[in-house]
Formats: sequence, C-alpha cells, structure tokens
Amino acid sequence: MNKAELVSKIAEDAGITKTQAATALDSFVEGVTKTLKSGDRVTLVGFGTFSVTKRAARKGRNPATGETIKIKAKKVAKFKAGKELQAKL
Repeated sequence: MNKAELVSKIAEDAGITKTQAATALDSFVEGVTKTLKSGDRVTLVGFGTFSVTKRAARKGRNPATGETIKIKAKKVAKFKAGKELQAKL
C-alpha cells in the first residue's frame, strides 16, 4: 500500500475528503518525525512504538572495488509492533 492508497482508505473509512485525509496523514507523519527528532518515542497502544536508536560506527566494504570503508555512526528510526498488531498478523 502506498501513500495515495492509504489516503483513499482513510477518506473512505472516515467519511471525509481525500484532501482532509491527506492533511491528517501528513500531520501524523510530521508529529512522529518531530517527536523522534527530539529523542522521544511515540507509543500507539495496540499498534506499536516508534523510537530512535543509535547505530555504531563500523567497517564496510565497497562492493565495486572491494576496498574497506568506514561507515559513520548515525541515528535510525525503529518500529516495534505491539502485541495486538502481532496477534492480528
């Protein structure tokens, strides 16, 4: 499912226009992004938790040349499904 299909589904289920559904979805994504950027986590009970973890620096290999390269440490977004979501799958 892509964003357009999700917007259509939200609009249909909520009985609102696609424009309103797109605005709501964009607001949700923006809210989660800002919260993760500040280092906090977003927990949706029954669905899951969005959080930020640190990925340590490591050595990698350039597949084209085979030379060893350094990969910098960075922060990455993580999602852990809740019990109810896992049970439905």
